[in-house]
Amino acid sequence: MIQPSPFSQSSTPLQRSRPRSDSPVLDHATLELLRRQHPAWRLLAADSAPLIASFLHLAFVLPNSRVMAQTQLAEALDDQLRVLRQQLGEAAYPKSAVEYLNDWAANERGWLRRFYPPNSDEPHFDLTPATERAIGWLVGLTERGFVGTESRLLTLVELLRQINRGSEADPKLRLAELHAQRDVIDTEIARVVAGDIAMLDDTAVKDRFQQFSALARELLADFREVEQNFRKLDRSSRERIAASDGARGALLADIMTERDLIVDSDQGKSFRAFWDFLMSSRRQDELSDLLDRILQLAPVQTLKPDSRLRRVHYEWLAAAEHTQRTVAMLSQQLRRFLDDKARLENRRIMEILRSIEARTLATRKVLPTGTFMEIADTACSIELPMERPLYSPPVRTRIKTLRLEGIEDDVDVGALFAHVAVDRARLLRQITQALQLRSQVSLAELAVEHPLQQGLAELVVYLQMAESDSHATIDETRTDTIVWHSTDDGGSRSAQVSRVIFSR
Repeated sequence: MIQPSPFSQSSTPLQRSRPRSDSPVLDHATLELLRRQHPAWRLLAADSAPLIASFLHLAFVLPNSRVMAQTQLAEALDDQLRVLRQQLGEAAYPKSAVEYLNDWAANERGWLRRFYPPNSDEPHFDLTPATERAIGWLVGLTERGFVGTESRLLTLVELLRQINRGSEADPKLRLAELHAQRDVIDTEIARVVAGDIAMLDDTAVKDRFQQFSALARELLADFREVEQNFRKLDRSSRERIAASDGARGALLADIMTERDLIVDSDQGKSFRAFWDFLMSSRRQDELSDLLDRILQLAPVQTLKPDSRLRRVHYEWLAAAEHTQRTVAMLSQQLRRFLDDKARLENRRIMEILRSIEARTLATRKVLPTGTFMEIADTACSIELPMERPLYSPPVRTRIKTLRLEGIEDDVDVGALFAHVAVDRARLLRQITQALQLRSQVSLAELAVEHPLQQGLAELVVYLQMAESDSHATIDETRTDTIVWHSTDDGGSRSAQVSRVIFSR
């Protein structure tokens, strides 16, 4: 008796099950589309996939290189091709290094991004997020000598605890949880005082360090995807500008709204929080100390960790800074693109005016028949010349040199030449230190953290710096009260000024 296939039944558990909302649906049509269009799948299915993946992994992923010039990249590929031809024969990989690079950067493949940086006529290459994802998948296929699961489980549990703490609005439950944490800490302190110190065994240390190493590499790969998202937004903005026929103001409003949505999205907020965290010098020193101590542990040294992990937080900072510079460069290029479009529009307007003038001169001798022009209202405003005001010459002030009588010659005039010199470098240093821990700071907060030492003169210099700083904002609709102590009589002084906000 032949049993029916479970996939041929009208209602099977596979058909009745619904996919999770956080997981993409991998049906046959989706996979077929990915097989034909996704660059990562095309790379894995390519005949020269071992050459592509091994070279790009060695050139970009391992040293965490972001951008490489064509000369430097082609020279490295030539060396690898020479070694492979010695091993596999001269017929292996017959193309030149530059041809391979241009082939990998073609639109139908999309494994490299080929572009020209500003003020450079040499093409540069960067790895695409799809290629880095494919290389990471291939790295995961290699056998690992040690596979730890405890650290990942603890990470998942800790994430759930953070979500629970951050979403709990009941003060009683929050206090109960904090008291429980305090009891655990008190118990741990008592055990340490008594000499009972709980230590991680070698397996637990290896497990946690392997988890840290994997997450550190994945974090470096995420920056290329964030940068790629900004490039996609910039390309769509250029396409809309080029194809737009409406008002430029409405178009710019839509584009700026989309940029704000990207910055204020979950990905943008997470990236900004990451940037703020790494910008703190205290946290950088803490990460450096932790890495130095952990890499010296004997269980960690048995894993033969990569020496670059000692400076991985600086590589995070460099990758994030490269992404920030890319966003700034895209904004500058978009501004130049808009200026060029405005110049073309002005040229088109001048061409229309010249065509009107030419047609007017052509019809000057041959008057058109029928109705030539219609005026809705024939009334006009009349302004008589005598109604205009006469010219009034300006009054010039004459200054005479007079000698004041009745004033003694021994008057102390030193106060007339006394002035207060405010150290602008000190004020700029105070603003920079305050912006290292936050994205913006107001003048009132600066006056509280760093009281005014020279009174009103120092306040005026702050206002001058805010006026000349393009990152500073002056909100005239709101006011702040600045208070300082006078050096003359020791009393307090205050001033009402518009709200001044310094930003990065």
